[in-house]
Amino acid sequence: MATHISVEDFFRPPIRAAATISPDGSRIAYLAPWKNRLNVWVHGVDGGDEPRRVTADETRSVTDYRWTDDPRWLLYAQDSGGDENWHIYRVDLDEPSAPVVDLTPFPGARAYYELLADRPGKAMVGINNRTPELADAYELDIATGELTLLAENPGKVAGWLPSRSGELFAFSLTADGDVELSSWDAGDRALRTIKVYDGADYTLGIWPMAVTADGKGLLLGSNRNPEHTTLVRLDVATGEETEVDSHPTLSIDPRAGVFPTLPSPLIVSRRTGELLAVRYLGERQVIQTVDDQFATVLASVEKLSGGDLTAISSDDSGRRWVVSFDDDTNPGVTYLYDHATGESRELFRPLPHLDPASLVPMTPVTIRSRDGLDLHSYLTLPLGTEPRGLPLVLVVHGGPWARDSWGFQSGTQLLANRGYAVLQVNFRGSTGYGQGFVKAAIGEFAGKMHDDLIDAVNWAVDQGYADRDRVAILGGSYGGYAALVGVTFTPDVFAAAVDYVGISSLANFMRTLPEVARPHLANNWHLFVGDPDDPDQLADMLARSPITRVDQIRTPLLVIQGANDVRVVQAESDNLVEALRARGVDVEYMVKGDEGHGFVNPENVVDLWRAIDRFLAEHLGQAAAR
Repeated sequence: MATHISVEDFFRPPIRAAATISPDGSRIAYLAPWKNRLNVWVHGVDGGDEPRRVTADETRSVTDYRWTDDPRWLLYAQDSGGDENWHIYRVDLDEPSAPVVDLTPFPGARAYYELLADRPGKAMVGINNRTPELADAYELDIATGELTLLAENPGKVAGWLPSRSGELFAFSLTADGDVELSSWDAGDRALRTIKVYDGADYTLGIWPMAVTADGKGLLLGSNRNPEHTTLVRLDVATGEETEVDSHPTLSIDPRAGVFPTLPSPLIVSRRTGELLAVRYLGERQVIQTVDDQFATVLASVEKLSGGDLTAISSDDSGRRWVVSFDDDTNPGVTYLYDHATGESRELFRPLPHLDPASLVPMTPVTIRSRDGLDLHSYLTLPLGTEPRGLPLVLVVHGGPWARDSWGFQSGTQLLANRGYAVLQVNFRGSTGYGQGFVKAAIGEFAGKMHDDLIDAVNWAVDQGYADRDRVAILGGSYGGYAALVGVTFTPDVFAAAVDYVGISSLANFMRTLPEVARPHLANNWHLFVGDPDDPDQLADMLARSPITRVDQIRTPLLVIQGANDVRVVQAESDNLVEALRARGVDVEYMVKGDEGHGFVNPENVVDLWRAIDRFLAEHLGQAAAR
């Protein structure tokens, strides 16, 4: 019999996480709890000193920080209650009592930054403080906080990208929805077009995108091959492309394009900026090296774990490395590796209270859709139970331009621990399987995208894993929309449904997106679903929206929402719940006033999963959660 693990044990903050080494190799920074919020801590690399907390955010966990070239300064990003208006803060490591400094103190604005490695003490900062939908580019003096305007957005730039020395490049959408790459001419204060790409081939823009170490080229994820994404170099002077790296069957790992706190698929030298390796993603991660010296480093660190390498950082010399691994049953183990001596030591396990023997593996499976597509999926089965006729939870990823992947997932493990089979499906539209697979979702919201999910349920039943009468659907964001489609378009399939920050009206969703996002919908939401300003397309969007079919809902439903969500606003859930309650339908509804598009604060995450645990136990006939 599997050991019962509490919700609190699955979702308590890690004791340490996200470790990186300083450029001079003397210190390690990491995230650890303080007052139940993750904050940044620092200690000496040899562990001789006491760990020192250097941030003091009592309101919301810090999730993203970086060393600068000066060992005195550290930067981190933080928003307010999940509103995604990111500010950049500076930490003074030499003055522990000094308060952190907001370097972008503009109310309602959001900022992003890139360090300028060849210009010590400087960073490029993009800020939309002049107008909400446009970010201008500034140079930041980290020590003084002075911001100097580099480029005023001419009205179409979606993002700025600097070279190591500060030359600016831009990516934009043309009036026809194509992706235009340009360089900024500082003398003429104007953009110079380098190359234009068909926007329909780049659903969320071009990813990855980076400036080469010499500043003369751009490294781009290319979708010229519809089967998988490869890496090319675009010469910024001539516009000519040359291939840099590719895998015969796999695409470049797409996940950090949607979740920026995940490691970039491009591993580069901290000292020189040269490309070292490229991450690809299939059932598991594959890393291909393009630098012989790094190949020896990688071969050594990969011996430390059977998991997938995630975060990796080194000192400027390339001698000392801090590396972390993701493993489905042993999450986030982090090591210090010395390439000069070949020695290594474990620094920490983020969740040491979880016994790997009590966790369960994720098994890659391939499911054939009714029209012949391969749906690469993951099946997780509970311990200590014959895997026959189990209650099944179909977990649907968000995006939908994202994907499920192998590794430790607290929610999946909790569900398996409660005796459920868990199935996660990369339905058409998911990224990482080529642009042809993405484009197969055009016009298929509540259509073939949903058919893929139903085909997966039928597969699990036909294979004997699942009991057809005890199937639940659970998802967040697009996954929440999919859960609502499930209970409105196929209400007889599911015995329970959980909608977490999900879309109920496709039209209202698009009309209430943040102003900064609305100019960039041509190649994703407008192409795949429609433009709500077009009456004919609006009618079709409403027909695919669960809010217009609430009379079909008879499945027990739990709705979860963050009040500060700027992507899927609270009205999406309010309108649905109000319509159901007006019909006398009992629907559970959880709203957290200090969260946005996905809960971060630990007590809220625990409340969310307690509610899911209890709700599924009630409606799928499992033992009540303890």
